[in-house]
Amino acid sequence: MKISEAADAIGAPARMLRYYEQQGLIDAARSANGYRDYSDEQIEHARHVRALVEAGLSTRMIKIVLDIETPEPERYSAIGGRAAAEELARELRVVENRIVCLEKSRDAVIGFLRRTDHADLLT
Repeated sequence: MKISEAADAIGAPARMLRYYEQQGLIDAARSANGYRDYSDEQIEHARHVRALVEAGLSTRMIKIVLDIETPEPERYSAIGGRAAAEELARELRVVENRIVCLEKSRDAVIGFLRRTDHADLLT
């Protein structure tokens, strides 16, 4: 799948896919003419990266998360030692705070819809 098709498939501009690739977050095969060619697996991986970006993680943290998610124990050593773990713990607190904020916003919206004539929109 060419980059424009891949971009449409994940709902991001092609330049975003190029940026993800530049940052080492995704890979794309190259066709004989040098064009990027994305497999279905690479598209799913790009969707995952996009979701992590939308969740607010930095590209540097996304690299670490992707390494952690990889089931190869030898890759864990590439993540680093105590300093990297402390940074992950800080990022975890940021993510948890974001979740709390989003839950409060969700509850406020649900409460509003339930108190109005629009509760049917909750289904």
